[in-house]
Amino acid sequence: MDEFPGTVGTTASLALRLGQVVFSMGSLLFMRMDVHFYNVISFCLLATVMGLMTSWSLTLATVDAISVVVRPQAHHSGLIAVIVVGDWVLSFLSLAASCSTASVLDFLIHSRTLTCDGYVCLQYQLSAVMAFFAWFLTFASALLNLWHLPSM
Repeated sequence: MDEFPGTVGTTASLALRLGQVVFSMGSLLFMRMDVHFYNVISFCLLATVMGLMTSWSLTLATVDAISVVVRPQAHHSGLIAVIVVGDWVLSFLSLAASCSTASVLDFLIHSRTLTCDGYVCLQYQLSAVMAFFAWFLTFASALLNLWHLPSM
């Protein structure tokens, strides 16, 4: 069977997973720079989802790296289906978390009663942007693996 770009065990998949790790860890880092982020539920959701995405992507990046460097793995449709479902779930969770964080930030910035310190709001905005980039890479990975699943 020909190697399908972006599926598990390819260099394109490794690049996607490493991008997911970088952006999700960056989002988590910017969110955690302020100790009071836990006062807002959408910020807590973003931190939780980015923690899950970091561990998921790091695990699959390790599998891809081993598969690329050592030997190609045999692709099983059950394993690919689990990866597709995991990518889809994390994709929708990260999109929801990044959009809710962005909307809460927009409210905090434009609210007359609640003020947001410029530096703290900038950190939260960067966190939401990095979460959106992580969502984009996860969604691309989910689509590529889903596209490959019927040919197995």
